[in-house]
Amino acid sequence: MSSINTNSSAMAALATLRNINDDLGSTQNRISSGLKVESGKDNAAYFQISETMKSDSSVYSSINEGLTITKSSVSTARLGAESVQDLAQEFLDRVAFAQGATSGLDEIENDLNELVKSMETTLSQSTFNGDDMLGAGAYSDGDVTAATLDATNGTFSAAAAQTDTAVGVDRNTVTGVSRAGGTYATTSITVGTHDLGILVSDFKTIATNFGTNASNATNGAAFLSGVLATTETTLSGVTDIATKLGQSEKSVETQQTFLQAVVDNIDGSVGSMIDANMEEEAARLQALQVQQQLATQSLSIANQAPQNILSLFR
Repeated sequence: MSSINTNSSAMAALATLRNINDDLGSTQNRISSGLKVESGKDNAAYFQISETMKSDSSVYSSINEGLTITKSSVSTARLGAESVQDLAQEFLDRVAFAQGATSGLDEIENDLNELVKSMETTLSQSTFNGDDMLGAGAYSDGDVTAATLDATNGTFSAAAAQTDTAVGVDRNTVTGVSRAGGTYATTSITVGTHDLGILVSDFKTIATNFGTNASNATNGAAFLSGVLATTETTLSGVTDIATKLGQSEKSVETQQTFLQAVVDNIDGSVGSMIDANMEEEAARLQALQVQQQLATQSLSIANQAPQNILSLFR
């Protein structure tokens, strides 16, 4: 039955065209944004999960940037300790050269004092952005009580002491977050600080009056023998600090590598949930455009139907 009041064919064609236009708009939006889940209305579950994961990714990235600063501080301290270690080795070589020497002991003392000055300069420069991990500030402020060297046997009768309580405090560095058991918490590693200033003070004590002590007719030989062992022990302390700082730096680097891998994995997982498949969207767009043309043509044909009723009255 044909009716001039209700064009069922046109209404059906119009409804189809509207649906196609809605699908076409959604497809074009996914193509322009690159996202198939842009808000909670697209897929509530995926949207909630992806937002949580994106938050974690952002936090991990920020923590990784913070670790870069920590790594720079540790690296600077390590380089300083290794430089002092090289100077300490030269110091030990000079003390070893003095063994059995009958002259030139004062010149050796001058060399030792110059090496100590170089150690002090290196120590003072081994800070990054004001972060002192080697006790440089305490040393320059005079907060290190020098050791007492026994002039008769070349050994320390009283060890150097650190009076600055702020030096030597280990740092707890945040390395990530954890949601284990549904509880949000942070994870951390401990990066130790070291009192290199005490050991530089020990070298300074050894160098002081070295020539006088070594040339003493009564105790000179015993002093040289003992001070060689004392110097080697002090050098071992510097080597230990440099080694531990190297281990700390490696730990930070390893954590940074892990964090970057976690961020990449999270970003990849989020992408798989919310990113649009551009190949599929392109194919869908072409199909919808064809459907839109056909639906438009169908609506045009349906709109012409009432005109055919007029022919019945001619």
